Amino acid sequence: MAIDDLVAELERSFEEARDRMSDPAVFNDHRTAADAGRRFKELEEPYALAQEWRSVREDLDDARGDGELRELVPDLEARLAAVEEALKLALVERDPADAKDVIVEVRQGVGGDEAAIWAGDVMRMLTRYAERRGFKTEVLGSSPSEAGGYKDVTFAVKGDGAYSVFKWEGGTHRVQRVPETESQGRIHTSTATVAVMPEAEEVEVEIDPNDLKIDVYRSTGPGGQSVNTTDSAVRITHVPTGLVVAMQDEKSQLQNKQKALRVLRARLLELERRRQEAELSARRRSQIGTGERSEKIRTYNFPENRVTDHRIKVTLHQLDRVLGGELDELTGALVAEDRRRALETAALA
Repeated sequence: MAIDDLVAELERSFEEARDRMSDPAVFNDHRTAADAGRRFKELEEPYALAQEWRSVREDLDDARGDGELRELVPDLEARLAAVEEALKLALVERDPADAKDVIVEVRQGVGGDEAAIWAGDVMRMLTRYAERRGFKTEVLGSSPSEAGGYKDVTFAVKGDGAYSVFKWEGGTHRVQRVPETESQGRIHTSTATVAVMPEAEEVEVEIDPNDLKIDVYRSTGPGGQSVNTTDSAVRITHVPTGLVVAMQDEKSQLQNKQKALRVLRARLLELERRRQEAELSARRRSQIGTGERSEKIRTYNFPENRVTDHRIKVTLHQLDRVLGGELDELTGALVAEDRRRALETAALA
């Protein structure tokens, strides 16, 4: 599509989205209103770029037709080209889940006690990153390891665009370091796996209560006497899919059930997203990584103070800063590569 047609189509879409936002009928339904708001927000940046493109092109046309302004032509041509590129990037189809809150699951991988300690380090890195981005975090459930760290821990990240930021963290995080318990000074390799799922609203994922098998049992592990002496822990099995979610951190059975249902909805939404993506083979081939837990995405090498992201072949020699939650450089590189590939795919389509 020629750039003129692209701009005209974008302006039509933006006006339609703006009209929907002013239609009272749209706000009678929660889901319709949420979709309308999301669509309007998606188009705001491209629309602003389209207006800038029109302004720069008018200035360029004036400069070409005016002898006194002709010396401005090269600069205006360069600016117009830059705006066109930014506009194309802004119009790359985005993941509809990008604006959502997320639920993150971190589990120890291979490496025994050291893997559990590493899972705790990864969890802290991600929560610090969330804080740096202005997001709020909430621990939903955890199974602490006696040696330190976690066997597994689940937490929510809330904030506009949380999924667009955290989806790049899904996969296997590998660490190479000398454990504190290693007397010979040998470097061990351990892993922690991360799953990142957009949090589902109740209207998006309706769960039939008849599909659920709910078990209650006595909590185990840290938590105090009141936790361990009542049947407050909850295990929910979604019979059609076989998905199982267990929660025991809260003293109240109801609170544990509510948290378990939040995680179950997110997992069911993620299952459906995976199914849809599998049908889009071109998109599947062009994406950066799959987010699957089995995919090794990053290596953290302590002796060399090095972090390597294997998906984009980027290495940073600032391990302490990355573990402190300074992940913006890696996220930025991943987003840029994803946009580049998406543009290539669109051009070939």
